[in-house]
Amino acid sequence: MALTHAILVTLGDESYSGYDLWKKFSQTSRYYWQASQQQIYRELGKLEKEGAIASEVVPQEGRPDKKLYRITDQGVEKLKTWLLEPAEPMAVREELLVKLIAANLVPKSVILQQIQSRLQIHSKQLLVYKTKEQEKFSDLAQLSYKQKCHYLTLRCGIRYESSWIAWCEEAIAMLS
Repeated sequence: MALTHAILVTLGDESYSGYDLWKKFSQTSRYYWQASQQQIYRELGKLEKEGAIASEVVPQEGRPDKKLYRITDQGVEKLKTWLLEPAEPMAVREELLVKLIAANLVPKSVILQQIQSRLQIHSKQLLVYKTKEQEKFSDLAQLSYKQKCHYLTLRCGIRYESSWIAWCEEAIAMLS
């Protein structure tokens, strides 16, 4: 999967400025894709050039004009083509685990502090996801197919964070 697809999926729901799209990726879409502001703006430029998205400038009082992006019919077709392809598991690149392999080279407190820090990060993110789950998905029986798909994506994020929390707690207990 490329950032292209994550942007098209997000723009499939509503129009966003580049900044708002970055905020969404940073806050609520973190469990399935992360991207820097620069990466998002670069990709928006490519997608607009390809005709997969279009933009309109919205004037704002007292602030610079806002450029809103929306998916086009061509973008929807690009998204449909991608949806028909098999989804491959993502490559794991976890720096903390690589450090753990060589942790014997530094004082134990160093790696324990890094694991503790990670525990706090995942605990904080889990709280964000659980809050979103309570606010947006309180009545599962009433969800549309699309809402169920969004809910399942959020549930994967919740399980991901919960798994990291459990691992961090296990690692801290074992190494302490």
